[in-house]
Amino acid sequence: MTFRLVILSMIVVCAGAALAETLSAGDASSNGRRRAELIVPLGLPALPLKFANVSVAKVALGRRLFFDRRLSFNNTLSCAMCHLEEDAFASTQSKKAIGMEGRTIRRNSPSLLNVVYQRSLFHDGRESRLDLQAWLPLLAEDEMANPSMGHVLDRIGALEDYTVQFEQVYPGEGISVRSVGDAIASFEATLLSANSRFDRWYYGTEKDLLNEQEVAGFRIFTGKGGCSGCHRIEPDSALLTDHQFHNTGIGYRAAMRPEREYVIPLAPGVETKMSLETIDAFGEKPRNDVGRFEVTLKESDRWAYKTPSLRNVSRTPPYMHDGSIATLDDVIEYYSSGSAANFGNNGYLVRLNLAADEKAALAAFLRSLDGDDASKR
Repeated sequence: MTFRLVILSMIVVCAGAALAETLSAGDASSNGRRRAELIVPLGLPALPLKFANVSVAKVALGRRLFFDRRLSFNNTLSCAMCHLEEDAFASTQSKKAIGMEGRTIRRNSPSLLNVVYQRSLFHDGRESRLDLQAWLPLLAEDEMANPSMGHVLDRIGALEDYTVQFEQVYPGEGISVRSVGDAIASFEATLLSANSRFDRWYYGTEKDLLNEQEVAGFRIFTGKGGCSGCHRIEPDSALLTDHQFHNTGIGYRAAMRPEREYVIPLAPGVETKMSLETIDAFGEKPRNDVGRFEVTLKESDRWAYKTPSLRNVSRTPPYMHDGSIATLDDVIEYYSSGSAANFGNNGYLVRLNLAADEKAALAAFLRSLDGDDASKR
């Protein structure tokens, strides 16, 4: 997918969502007051009120910040380098994100498509506000590595045109902790993706759009597979998440049964294997990861992670919070085989024992969840 922010007549088209711009008399001369209504694609709920009408100038400023490598401590990393446009604003290049000076971050980069609907952010839900979320990677030592908020603000203020642009968009406030976060959040709020073949079949009128195999997969998803217990489908919309945190066994398995051999990509199509013992001999050992427990300190949250949305799931391998499962078929096998039930304890997990044709049907259904923006890649 190629991200587009195009103003044609009075329409702004943005990542599969359209923004209908509304200008009142006298507003045209003030870029900071031009507003746009996000047009929500079929299958998504109404937007949070704060982002229902966004400032065109805020979106443009936030996009610029999102793609600017100079916001990292050594001018090499941007938000967009872990959330790539062509990867549905996730990263499919490695199991875990790569941060400052090639450091491996503990977790996989999630897609930012439809992030505006998330009730909590990051795999462990440690942030609850989209306008504050961007500050965490900006300051994280292994990500963008800035030493302080003040350092980031001073850096932005020293870059060409930002001071003038911020003053135009945020009159009287300029560059501040609030305005930087708000601008990035305004851009991220436009990253909407739905109107998938599933949406047009389930919520629309195109009842022949899914084939027999995909319909069978839907029935498994909502029936025998129990997938919809956590990946919710509501009567009028589907975010395909319950916004809750569950231990599905991945964190437990990583902590108690670590991989002994790793596949290391060297170039596209080129890889090598290295043992854990060899890596430990020269590499920094990864920090322990106990999931939601780090936020709540509740024993019941140990190794629990946020339920991800399954929209565009076929476009965002590898899977799970740590990228430990390579393909969609492997994810289905993990749940079908009983591995999740053996290692996890979310109360829903059982061995599914899906037949080969049932696994294929479920995978086919999951591919129908790709938003129509995928066709524009």
